[in-house]
Parts: sequence; structure tokens; C-alpha cells
Amino acid sequence: MDGLTVAVVLLWFLVVGLALALFALTRQVGVLFERVAPMGALVTDSGPKVGEASRTFLLPSLTGNSVSIAGGTGRSQLLFFLSPTCPVCKKLLPVLRSTQAAESKWLDVILASDGDETAQRRFIAERQLTDFPYVLSTDLGMTFKVSRLPFAVLIDGEGVVRAKGLVNNREQLDSLFNAKDLGVASIQGYLNNTHSHA
Repeated sequence: MDGLTVAVVLLWFLVVGLALALFALTRQVGVLFERVAPMGALVTDSGPKVGEASRTFLLPSLTGNSVSIAGGTGRSQLLFFLSPTCPVCKKLLPVLRSTQAAESKWLDVILASDGDETAQRRFIAERQLTDFPYVLSTDLGMTFKVSRLPFAVLIDGEGVVRAKGLVNNREQLDSLFNAKDLGVASIQGYLNNTHSHA
């Protein structure tokens, strides 16, 4: 009987030890997630704020026709600001093609730039960008206070800015859609808010 009691006590100690180890492991996973969590697009406070209506633009496209931006067309728009001399912008072009195809039921992807029109047209031809509306407007970039590239703005079908930020990779571009779906200004704000309440 004494041997059985000792075995049960030892078993309880083992169970408690495993529970403590599991708790410690869970905390470490949480800390690790916080350190490596994708922070999303780098959001700036300049330009129209998330949740505000954007100024409406009607601009000619270098790839044909005119483009209404934030005109309340009923379709969301992703404005992607780029430059022929921006290597990260070029790296993200296949991602934009993929996004355009995958989200075509509700989203229009619009490329936006400024500068020399001849260089822009050469860039469109070299990178085969004729499938995208491509607008050339200094005023558009100034309205959204674009100071670094690549920069993206997600505008809903009513012309309201839903997400924006500097995007350097697919994850940061996707974070704009995640922010819109969650109804938050940015993924950074959402993660910071979540961790502050944890």
C-alpha cells in the first residue's frame, strides 16, 4: 500500500510538472509570435486618414481610357505608387498581377507614378503592364503624401480610404486587405492593441 501511495504522489508531481512546463512553453510561443508577427504595411499619418473619404480624381491612363479614383464606383481600388527606378516596386509586380487576378470580383488595381512620360511608357512596355490602368499624376501622390515607394492605398467602393502604407513585400500588401477586413486602421495598431489587452 505504501508503494502505491508513493507512486500516486510521484504521478501527481509529474502531472503538475508537465502542466507547468506546458504553461511556460505557451508563454514562450506567445513571446516568439510577438517578436516575429508580421507588422504589416508601414502606415504614415500624412495624407487622408483611414476612414476618411478621399478626394476624387479623373485621370487619363497611359494604357488607355480614363480612370476614376475614389469616385464611388462601387468597386474597391488598390492604388499602387511605383517608379521605373524602384527595385522593390519591380519585385512586387508579379504579386500585383496575382492580386488583380485573385480579387477581380471586387477590386481594381491601379498603378500610379509621376515623372517623365517617355520613361514611364518604356517601363510599361518592358514590364508588360498594359493590363493595369497606369496614371501619371504628381497631384495624386501629393494628395496621399507619398514620400517613399512602393506605397499602396486601399479605397472602398464609396471612395473611403480603408488602409494604406509603405509595402515592401507580399505580406505587407496583404496586411492592407487584412486591416480592411478587420475594420482597423492598420495591422500594427491591431497587434499592439491586442497585446496591450493580453
